[in-house]
Amino acid sequence: MLHGGGPGASSWSNFGSALPGFAEHYRTILIDQPGFGASGKPAVVGNYYRHAADHVIGVLDHLGIDRFHVLGNSLGGGTAMRLALLHPKRVTRLVLMGPGGLSLNLFHADPTEGVQRLMEFGADPTRESLKAFISTMVVNQDLVTDELVEERFADATAPGAEDAMRSMGMSFWNPETAEDGMLWREAHRLRQHTLLTWGREDRVNPLDGAILALKLIPTAQLHVFPNCGHWAQIEAADEFREVAISFLNRHVERDRAERGTSERPSGQSDSERPKA
Repeated sequence: MLHGGGPGASSWSNFGSALPGFAEHYRTILIDQPGFGASGKPAVVGNYYRHAADHVIGVLDHLGIDRFHVLGNSLGGGTAMRLALLHPKRVTRLVLMGPGGLSLNLFHADPTEGVQRLMEFGADPTRESLKAFISTMVVNQDLVTDELVEERFADATAPGAEDAMRSMGMSFWNPETAEDGMLWREAHRLRQHTLLTWGREDRVNPLDGAILALKLIPTAQLHVFPNCGHWAQIEAADEFREVAISFLNRHVERDRAERGTSERPSGQSDSERPKA
């Protein structure tokens, strides 16, 4: 699982609450992308998606994991797609949640409201500007608690965190590296079964950004969560878990049927079970 790129983001902040439900079905690994959480904060080389994908594959190599599913939210969705393009025989399934780099706004202004609030925090990192950013993540404003703001603010202003955010952000603005992050231009090359998920009220990567991805990815399907913003895994937690696991299990069964086997999607040893 690969988290998004907002201030103070980490794999645990994005997916900690989702971990038990997924771990019942798959060996589930949460990875802090470079520059976030407990991971190192090296200067970004090239475009961030490629930079992060190289680090993620290094972690999986170290763990001895050859083939795996990838689930990515926002920035993590872009990393997941770049990972699938770089390692098509190792990435088996994709679940992309309002993915960066792949969504192309057709009807909304760019930058979107959520991205504007993100840039405002970068220019003036205060609790107030962070709360304004987090408020664009969800429809249910009761989720924007003082405790959440404090937790994310502490992580966003930890030593090296602000420089890491700027280095990541510049890789999408620098003309020499930005084009490599326009993943929608390569979407037609994806061959993995891909589930696109979107919050209908997403103010970071609006729903119209899904249209081109759905058209271009040969095996894509789209699930839209009503009354939900950019954080579907939190705001529509039960539905998200049900939809994602059903998608992964269904296509595991389809692949096995195509191979003419009678294996089951769960109950295997760790070496046999797909990784999420």
